[in-house]
Amino acid sequence: MEQLNPPIFDKLRTEVPSKRQIEFFLSDKTHVAYGGARGGGKSWAARRKLVLLAMRYDDLNILMLRRTLPELRENHIIPLMRDLEGYAKYIADRRTFVFPSGSRIVMGYCDNDADCSRYQGQEYDVICFEEATNFREEWIRFISSCLRTVRTDFRPRIYYTCNPGGVGHAYIKRLFIDRNYLDGECAEDYAFIPARVYDNSILMNSDPAYIKRLEALPASIRKAHLEGDWNVYSGQVFEEFRDDPLHYADREYTHVIDPFTPPESWRIYRSFDFGYAKPFAVTYWACDCDGRLFEILELYGCVPNEPDCGVKYAVDDIFKEIRRLEDEHPWLIGKQIFGVADPAIWQATTGISVSDVGEKYGIYFEKGENARIPSIQQIHYRLKFDENGIPMIYFFRNCRDMIRTLPMLMYDPAKPEDVDTHSEDHLFDTMRYICAASPIKSELPPNHKAKLYDPLSTDDLPDKKRLLYL
Repeated sequence: MEQLNPPIFDKLRTEVPSKRQIEFFLSDKTHVAYGGARGGGKSWAARRKLVLLAMRYDDLNILMLRRTLPELRENHIIPLMRDLEGYAKYIADRRTFVFPSGSRIVMGYCDNDADCSRYQGQEYDVICFEEATNFREEWIRFISSCLRTVRTDFRPRIYYTCNPGGVGHAYIKRLFIDRNYLDGECAEDYAFIPARVYDNSILMNSDPAYIKRLEALPASIRKAHLEGDWNVYSGQVFEEFRDDPLHYADREYTHVIDPFTPPESWRIYRSFDFGYAKPFAVTYWACDCDGRLFEILELYGCVPNEPDCGVKYAVDDIFKEIRRLEDEHPWLIGKQIFGVADPAIWQATTGISVSDVGEKYGIYFEKGENARIPSIQQIHYRLKFDENGIPMIYFFRNCRDMIRTLPMLMYDPAKPEDVDTHSEDHLFDTMRYICAASPIKSELPPNHKAKLYDPLSTDDLPDKKRLLYL
């Protein structure tokens, strides 16, 4: 502490936060999210807020989290070591900054379940999830349980910085954008500060071309990165999915609609994906005379408020529940129901297969198509709107978990055309089986022609480029 004027003091005297950053600094809610477009100055604001808290209060225990250790080191540990030199002591083996006030900022990361379990039993007055949408919902919930204190002079709080996209997108969007709260969650405890790149005057001055680079991105990604649109984001598999309550009744340009009793002439299908530690999923579909599918009901074996956590039903209990539903629900009673399921349920490693158990209860299936990429393409074909805004697949708004999980599915980094199987994809799998069992043809958009550069062509095209139009 030999420096009389540590760098942090000069920075605090000269820094000029934006209006949005000041709003973030001043919010007194228990849960404060600062998010939206990229480049809005969110990471700096989070880092500075934690430093200010550690300087103002004695003996605060603060946790700052990033998804991976390299990100944590590059984006926060190194900048803080530079800013806090001569003021706060950095203990490298604990990745902890210790302040003269006795407050500590612990630098943590969480890239898998094992990392998450390391926070079991720890206690913090403040937690900050930096790039929160990169964390799985169950990790956020688990680590958030470490927010507890017996202090009377300080109210514990959690900060989130976030961009659209990532495995935690749906969770953050539900809380801070849609403001759709579950039992035990209070709207008064949550605040959202939108971030826009235009707010970041430092970035605008130092790199004025940054906006141009964002504007050059594909439309869907541009909406997320530049405009902070939470409905479409980078890496989303089914970015064409739309849930528009204003059109639940007329069914135009929305995939989610108001429920209705399916006509007697429509066929009913059952699609099944088995699970134990992970959720099992059963979806029921009505098919109209044009081959259009309507998800009318779903039975999802997931622990309430614990996404992707199975209820651990025995196989018999799953089929007892399916049998009960089909014997009692007015849309299913007496119907001939055509079933399709994951081919894995026919495996009999213990002498009796899941399919055999289902047959004891009169629940029958055909083997579903397990080729993932073609079935994913079938979903894309059905989600596409025609010229009147009508798709080939709808979801009744009571099918809440399909509506929740479908838009948050991300591409697998190792298999760019496939869905990341580490995500909550069980209801998606049931849809994949039914769509593959009832394939439709793709229709290319009008006037879209593939182009190929032909180095031997001498065609003098209007744009002066030698292209062969197919």
